[in-house]
Amino acid sequence: MITAIDHIIIAVKNLKKAEANYELLLGRPPVWRGTHKHLGTENSLFVFKNTYLELLAQKGDGMGAELIKNTLKEKGEGLFGLVLKTENIDLAAQKLQEHNCIVGPPFEGKGENNTDGSVRTWKNLFLTDKITRGVFSFLIEHKNGSLPKVDKYEPSMINNLDHIVMTTSDPDGFINTYKGIYKIRLALDKYVKSLKSRVLFFRLNQTTLEVVVTEKPTSIQDSLWGLAWGVGSIQKTRNRLISKGIKVSPIKKGVKEGTLVATVKSNTHDVPTLLIEYL
Repeated sequence: MITAIDHIIIAVKNLKKAEANYELLLGRPPVWRGTHKHLGTENSLFVFKNTYLELLAQKGDGMGAELIKNTLKEKGEGLFGLVLKTENIDLAAQKLQEHNCIVGPPFEGKGENNTDGSVRTWKNLFLTDKITRGVFSFLIEHKNGSLPKVDKYEPSMINNLDHIVMTTSDPDGFINTYKGIYKIRLALDKYVKSLKSRVLFFRLNQTTLEVVVTEKPTSIQDSLWGLAWGVGSIQKTRNRLISKGIKVSPIKKGVKEGTLVATVKSNTHDVPTLLIEYL
């Protein structure tokens, strides 16, 4: 049913400021700047080899504006949404209806690039709390148009989303949803000593959902926590970021064998951010 992590959404107060920070962090400008007039939001999109990142802010009035406004008031800036890609949203809706997991039928969406006027269209399917489990998420099927591609990734640029860190207080329920209903591959289920916790690893489109199991049950079953970005050279990336005034920890060996990691400590708009290089 789910073929990819389509994109990740970060809620921000000031889109211009957030865009400038992420342009420094990622090493390139956004490929798309758009406005959703009917939703009351505006966005900037950064594309990678396996997914894209959406910075989303309030602009005007609408359902989206209220959602962003309430999120910023309750939680502040940070990771906001997980968007899942499907190739046939009508078929997905039929399957999800069997589990009583959808709010209504798929509806059409449209976006226009403020930079060059290009247009993309898609269909969205919003889901109930039963399946989103505390994480704002929805399904998308892209119809017409596409985001511009990046022709070349320099070693100091971020080139892919290696993994998304999530937490859950209900691992069995998480597995039932993401493996049982979404049909995402559960690649590994193990206890990780360094985290002192059971961790679930789901994999698709060269991205991993790393789900850390929390000990104490909470009213919100799942949450988005942080992002790990893949780079060609972590030393060159760190040097570039430091030269731009961004704070980065020293490089060290990663938990996974054959990796080097460093933590970005500023300019992320409250998103825990890790850089990772595979040797």
